[in-house]
Amino acid sequence: MKIATWNVNSIRARLPRVVEWLRAAAPDIALLQETKTLDETFPRSEIEDLGYNVALRGQKTYNGIAILSKAPIDVLARELPGEPGDEEARYLEGFSGGVRIASVYVPQGQVVGTERFAYKLRFLERLARHVDTMLADEEAWVIGGDLNVAPNDGDVHDPEKLDGEVCFHPEERARLRAILWRGVTDAVATFHPEAGYYSYWDYRAGAWTKDHGLRIDHLLLSPQAADRLRDAGIDRGPRGLEGTSDHAPAWAELDGPDR
Repeated sequence: MKIATWNVNSIRARLPRVVEWLRAAAPDIALLQETKTLDETFPRSEIEDLGYNVALRGQKTYNGIAILSKAPIDVLARELPGEPGDEEARYLEGFSGGVRIASVYVPQGQVVGTERFAYKLRFLERLARHVDTMLADEEAWVIGGDLNVAPNDGDVHDPEKLDGEVCFHPEERARLRAILWRGVTDAVATFHPEAGYYSYWDYRAGAWTKDHGLRIDHLLLSPQAADRLRDAGIDRGPRGLEGTSDHAPAWAELDGPDR
């Protein structure tokens, strides 16, 4: 089973690239972020024509997440618990193909010290508490998404310069470490611990051509899912195309539950 996550940075604007990648990579489950469209304007038919079932939580212009699966999807949650009144479309959880899966888009945080940065920290704390609940169920699950946090020095192109900035701030990294220390596996880092293995390159300042990237897109696995982990990586190919997202898909392959 191949599970992938990709911040598509507007599904309608990037649809040709998304369709192209789904055909080539053929993930069994794809977790999308920043779809930036309402459910009724999501290009459902184009995705379903590729053999995928679709579950959505959309939002106009901003945010938005989706789960695509070749198996039926049973939606379990459309929001992350812990902050009543939070209407931003950033979390969608379901069960499909014998595994519990969640697509998550952690806030970027904008500027350190602002309310948006405080919201990001609270969101990561909420995610940690929800992970506790999920771990207690002792199920195989995968949380995939743009977490907007680079965990370690090797996950950013210039750790000295970026230390303390959004996406590489000590408080963010501590909160992601707190999730991993619960016994959660970072699938990509398991197979690619080397420095410079990025998933995001800004559109500005020639970041892609200079390989000035960050690894902020992650697949987090429960112990039961990690026991089935065969391989994982980042597909840089789509990032080098025209009219594409500034993120690259991350993926993990798991053995089937009967193995």
